[in-house]
Amino acid sequence: MLKPSLQLKLGQQLTMTPQLQQAIRLLQLPALELQAHIRELLETNVMLEPLEDGESESGEALEAGETSAPAEERAEATETAESVEVLEDDWGGQSTGPAESTWNGDDLDRIQEFADASGQSLQEYLLWQLELAKLEPREIAIARAIVDAISDDGYVTESMEEIAETLKPEVHCTASEVASVLSGVQALDPPGIGARSIGECIELQLRQLDPDTPGLATALEIARRHLERLACRELSALKRELRASDEDLTEALALVRSCHPRPGSTVSTGAPEYVVPDVFVRRTDHGWSVEVNSATLPRIRLNHSYASLLGRGASHATLRAQLQEARWLLKSLEIRHETLIKVARSIVERQVSFLEHGEEHMRPMILKDIAEAVGMHESTISRVTSGKYMHTPRGVFELRYFFSSQIEGADGSGTSSTAIRAKIRKLVKDEDPLTPLSDGRIAELLSAEGIPVARRTVAKYREAMNIPSSSERKRSGSAQM
Repeated sequence: MLKPSLQLKLGQQLTMTPQLQQAIRLLQLPALELQAHIRELLETNVMLEPLEDGESESGEALEAGETSAPAEERAEATETAESVEVLEDDWGGQSTGPAESTWNGDDLDRIQEFADASGQSLQEYLLWQLELAKLEPREIAIARAIVDAISDDGYVTESMEEIAETLKPEVHCTASEVASVLSGVQALDPPGIGARSIGECIELQLRQLDPDTPGLATALEIARRHLERLACRELSALKRELRASDEDLTEALALVRSCHPRPGSTVSTGAPEYVVPDVFVRRTDHGWSVEVNSATLPRIRLNHSYASLLGRGASHATLRAQLQEARWLLKSLEIRHETLIKVARSIVERQVSFLEHGEEHMRPMILKDIAEAVGMHESTISRVTSGKYMHTPRGVFELRYFFSSQIEGADGSGTSSTAIRAKIRKLVKDEDPLTPLSDGRIAELLSAEGIPVARRTVAKYREAMNIPSSSERKRSGSAQM
């Protein structure tokens, strides 16, 4: 028979408080999403207010206060020529020049005013051209149906009979009449639009050239009947069937290869997207400097006007809750900023060779290396490097780009997989086109440099970089000759 009893157990448990969840979420947000999140909070929490341009920043811009690097760290930065400096004093009160204004709540609206918001699709572009053409109402209706049947690549995806059926009962027409109107649609921009096959697409583009263009007749014949042989690189058989000279065949192949196989993709269907770097890395007299992009820093502060009006009565419970949320937000933003600058600085310290000499000198690095250097967990490093970008003299890179596996060398040192890819790319670029390097030969050359790489590893890296095999490179090299 069961009877109730009391038991005492001791244990440890990690509780995810709302404040901790907010800090983790803000740590992972990219710059643009963070700005959008701050804009939303400014609209819902009266205890937060933006710091306007030109306003004095001597007050409490952020509850966190200063987060500058400790003095002893700055002293260490000047001891060696290759040290890494953190160029910042107060991340909540940074002064900026006229061309580098700090973000506030209205910046996103100003950006949208000047952004390309046309977003014109291929169908809209074609219909705009049809409106300018001198067509009868019946032909306009048929042309609109044809445009609706054109894919994003620019090809007609339905037969003439199916297009004629879609026009009923408003318009009764035959397949031949649809084909006649299709020829007018194919004259629109971009060249090659409205084709029913890749051969017809290339032929439409070739017919816009001057009839006296050298090799044009041969190129048209290839587009009509011999594209399969060209795709299989059977150039000898193609030369015999066309009865063309080497010079004529070379000119014809150049014309065919200059055509766009997907003309519809040349029409932009969306607004451009831009990458906003979170960190700037520059070369200075003392080495390399790390500076947070001030344009991505949210300039917000507590609204002291409302905070000073709060009393101790129960009627102000909602405002006190918003005040607490605002303080936690500012603290979470400070934690995000400090973590980002620590991680970025640690990455730069380990990748100085890459910054100075390029990808071939990339050092192997994993999340654990940075986690141990900054005293944080690997999951935190993973969050802070996700969607964050670093602007360097060699380009803009995601922070995760600097992390790669390693291959142990003969002398016990490791080589980054990124460096190995760069070396393979360089060997292929400098090879003789008539005698390209095989994967085995590339592996031998890397092993001679102290990087023992297997042939299958070279093949895997080569395929990941979309580099053809040695046999394919040899055929393409012979065709170009």
